Amino acid sequence: MLCFTLARQNKAEKAELEKFRAQAKVEEQNKEIVQRCFEEFNKGNLEIFNELLAPDYYMYSPSNNPKPMSREEQIEAEKMTFRTFPDLNLRIEKLFAVGDSVIIWGIVTGTHQEEFQGISATGNKIEFGNIIIMSLKNGKIVEAREEPNWLAMMQQLGMELKPKEVKK
Repeated sequence: MLCFTLARQNKAEKAELEKFRAQAKVEEQNKEIVQRCFEEFNKGNLEIFNELLAPDYYMYSPSNNPKPMSREEQIEAEKMTFRTFPDLNLRIEKLFAVGDSVIIWGIVTGTHQEEFQGISATGNKIEFGNIIIMSLKNGKIVEAREEPNWLAMMQQLGMELKPKEVKK
């Protein structure tokens, strides 16, 4: 009876270990997909989005934005961003995979060469932090939620943050 109990326990432990290994493999594959996406993005290859982003993909930036961008809208927005910051780069500092999500903490750099949101080209270098959480399903990125440090970027472009004047 003891041998039977130990054998059953061993089977359950093996099944649990296989489940863990399978999840770890998916997480590693998801990290590779996201890394590849950003490697190509940094080269200006936005066609990679058509390969790695699901057709029903949505990008929320900032993450609580009620109007997400579709894959096509993001491609167009990134084209404009590359015109404005031709040397745009997102350097991945930390990359984590948990379940079907990949979390990136990165540093965005670039040089302001054309008008951006009403700000004429300054030639200023920008550098700011960015956190992106991407969800993947069947080897495709289905959603991204981004928290860029827009305040730091806008200040580097010469914008000033001033409190509202209080009426007396």
